[in-house]
Amino acid sequence: MTSVHPSLNRLALQATTHCLTGCAIGEVAGMVIASALGWGAFAAVIVSVILAFFFGYALTMRPLLASGLGVGQATRLALSADTVSITVMEITDNAILLVIPSAMNAQLNEPLFWGSLALSLAVAGVVAFPVNRWMIGRGQGHAVVHGAHEHAGH
Repeated sequence: MTSVHPSLNRLALQATTHCLTGCAIGEVAGMVIASALGWGAFAAVIVSVILAFFFGYALTMRPLLASGLGVGQATRLALSADTVSITVMEITDNAILLVIPSAMNAQLNEPLFWGSLALSLAVAGVVAFPVNRWMIGRGQGHAVVHGAHEHAGH
């Protein structure tokens, strides 16, 4: 039984890191775009969340498509694998950004902008890890993607 836990933890860490990468790309891009265009907090959150989901799903779909799966099947697997994890990360990340005083008004050249973004993403990853672990342990989330890789010979 002890050999199962390190493997489960390793898979959960990989899934969390994978989702966090997509979320971070989307969050940074969204916040940079919103800040550069002078948009308010609401617009910044909306564009960041949309981009976080886009990049999170894209990072999952890329290897699935490369393994020969069709777009429809890869899309279904990405949605199944990442939706809960990305949702948890986005709620956590944006809630933190919204409660840090002046974080949503910070400019790109201010340490507050980058520091609050880094902190919020780090906390989001910590919060999402047990969620990913729980889902993988039940054959859901990224366990589905790993199963698709095994069936495709990867």
